[in-house]
Amino acid sequence: MFTYITLGTNDLARAIRFYDAVLGPLGLARCSTQGEDDWEGWAGWGTYESAGLNEMALWVCQPFNGAPASAGNGTMLAFRARSWSEVRAFHEGALRNGGSSEGAPGLRPQYNADFFAAYVRDPDGNKLAAVCRGIVAEA
Repeated sequence: MFTYITLGTNDLARAIRFYDAVLGPLGLARCSTQGEDDWEGWAGWGTYESAGLNEMALWVCQPFNGAPASAGNGTMLAFRARSWSEVRAFHEGALRNGGSSEGAPGLRPQYNADFFAAYVRDPDGNKLAAVCRGIVAEA
């Protein structure tokens, strides 16, 4: 459905530290744009191969219009986690790197019996979630 999503940031170095810490535990590595032009001021995580022919990524950058980045009201990105421990590491990484909690890791039975999630805001105020499905109790 998506090829990429972009979020604005007011501090790229801070955003890189934050997203390295929260997306690494989910198995998402930083995208490499080595050998390509015009990527200064951007950082991405996910899949970016063959100069973008194969892409599924989250990118952060300063807004093109030069105005301060701001979070969208009602906007949230949810990332797939493979285990409850990945959800917990996502949440902990956010709190250690300038993010804030919007909901501690736990089951959310109001959505489904296997819906284990954590919710955070990044340092720019963007709301993110990590969600693990298919497990009702962690071994």
